[in-house]
Order: sequence, then C-alpha cells, then structure tokens
Amino acid sequence: MKVSPAFGEWLMGIPGRITSVSGLPINAQLKLAGNGVVPQQAEIAIRELLAILSADETEQAA
Repeated sequence: MKVSPAFGEWLMGIPGRITSVSGLPINAQLKLAGNGVVPQQAEIAIRELLAILSADETEQAA
C-alpha cells in the first residue's frame, strides 16, 4: 500500500501543487513530495537566522 501524494502534500502544508501536475506517475509524485521543503519549517529557520544576524549586528555596533 502506498501513501497518497495528496496526503503527503497536505502533511507538508502544500496541498495540490505536485499532485495536480498531469502525466506524472505516482512514484514521481511521491518522490517530489518527499524531497520538498516544508514551508513552515523553512520560515522558522529563516526567522531564527535573521534573529542571530540582528543580534550580531547589535553586538558589533556597541
């Protein structure tokens, strides 16, 4: 039994972007969904990196 590509997208927070491409076999859809970046995870990483950079700039200015 295979996981539905639509379910994998839903779990990642990107519903309907990969599975809506016509002509892709289910294995290709699952591979694309599995290799994607979870948008919520990327946002947290960017926010934390920006906070670190901002703190570094503050320390250098002092």
